[in-house]
Amino acid sequence: MPAVPDPITSPARVDRPAAGAFAFIFTRLPALLRLSCGLFCLAVALAVRTPPVRVELLLPTVAVLTGWSVWYALRAWRDGVGAPVVAVDVTLTSAACLAIPVLVAPEVLPGEASWIAVLASTTVINAQATAPARLSVPAGLLVTVAYATGAHLAGNSTEARAHAATLLAQTACTAMMTAVMRRRIVRADTAFVAAQRAARHAMVARIAREAERQQNRDLHDTVLATLTMVGQGAVAGPSTALRERCAADLRTLAALAEARSVPHDATARLDERLRTMLARLPGLPVAADLPPCTVSAPVAEAVAESAHAALANVANHAPGARATLRLRQFAGALTVDVTDDGPGFDPATVPAHRYGLRESVRGRMETIGGRADIDSAPGRGTRIRLEWSDVG
Repeated sequence: MPAVPDPITSPARVDRPAAGAFAFIFTRLPALLRLSCGLFCLAVALAVRTPPVRVELLLPTVAVLTGWSVWYALRAWRDGVGAPVVAVDVTLTSAACLAIPVLVAPEVLPGEASWIAVLASTTVINAQATAPARLSVPAGLLVTVAYATGAHLAGNSTEARAHAATLLAQTACTAMMTAVMRRRIVRADTAFVAAQRAARHAMVARIAREAERQQNRDLHDTVLATLTMVGQGAVAGPSTALRERCAADLRTLAALAEARSVPHDATARLDERLRTMLARLPGLPVAADLPPCTVSAPVAEAVAESAHAALANVANHAPGARATLRLRQFAGALTVDVTDDGPGFDPATVPAHRYGLRESVRGRMETIGGRADIDSAPGRGTRIRLEWSDVG
C-alpha cells in the first residue's frame, strides 16, 4: 500500500509566501525593465546614425534586440527567467557591446549615456536578479569586459573605464542585495513553515481532545448515568427496567454515531429532535412547547443532547419535580429553556470534577458556538437556557 502523506508535514500542503513574493517581484521587474530598455534603445539608436555608424548593421541589430526584449518580457512575466534565457540575453548584449564602433556615434558615446550603455546596465542587473550568483556574477563580468573592449575599440578609453566601473558596481550591488534577500526569504519561509506545522499539530490535538470530550459526554449521558443509578441502589438487581434502559443507551449511542456521519451542511428539524430526546426520558413528565424549527444537523444534535443532559439532571437529582421545555426561534437565533421546580442548587458550589453541566451542557453548546446559562438557587428550582445564533 502506498504511503499516505502526512497532512501536517507534507510539502504539497505547506505554503511558502516569501519565496512566492520574491519570485513574483523578480520576474515582473526584470520583464518591465527589459521591455522599457528595448523601446528606449529602439528610439535612441535610430536617432543618431552619423558615421562611423553603419546603418546596414544598426537596423537589423536594433530589430533583433527589440524583438528579443519583447519576447524576454513576455517570457519573464509568464514563466520566469531561467539560465538559458539569461545566457542568450548576455550573449546578445555582449555582441552589441563589442560592435560599439559601428553602432554608436562617437558624439553620444561619452558620459555613459549611449543606448548600449543602458542595454549593458539592464542586462547585468537582470542577470543578478534572475540567476544564482555562480552564474550571474560571471555574466556581469562578461558584459563589463565586452563593453570596455567595444568602447576602447571605438577610441574612447575614458568611457571604457568609466562605464566598466559602473557595470562592476551594478553587478556587485545587485548580486549582494539579491543574495541577502534570498537568505532572508529562506529564513522567513522556514519560520512560516514551522508556524504552519505547529498550528496544524495544535489543530489535530484540539480535534482529538474535542472528539474525546464528545465521547465522554455521550458516555456520561448514557452508560455512566445508568451505572450511577445502579451504584446508588436506584435499581435493585436485574430488572426489566434496567434492561430497557441499557437498550435505550445503546440505541442512543448508535443514533449519535449516525448523526455525526451526516454532512455538516445538512439540515434537521430541532423540534423533532427534541421530541425524540424526550422519548428517551419516559419516567420524567415534561411540558413541552416546541414550534417547528429547522437548523443545521450539527446544531440540532448539540442542542438536543444538551437539553437531554439538563433534563437527565432533573430526573436524577430532583425526582418528582415538574419540568418544562420551551423552544423559540427568531431572526436566526434560537433559545431552548429547560426549567424545573425542584429543590435547586448553588452553581458556585458544584465540584470541579462534576461533568454533567460543565461538559454535557456548557461544553457541548460551545462546540457549535453557542452558550448555556444556568440560573438556580436552593429552594427555587432551576432554569437552563441554551442559546445559539447563526449571526457572527
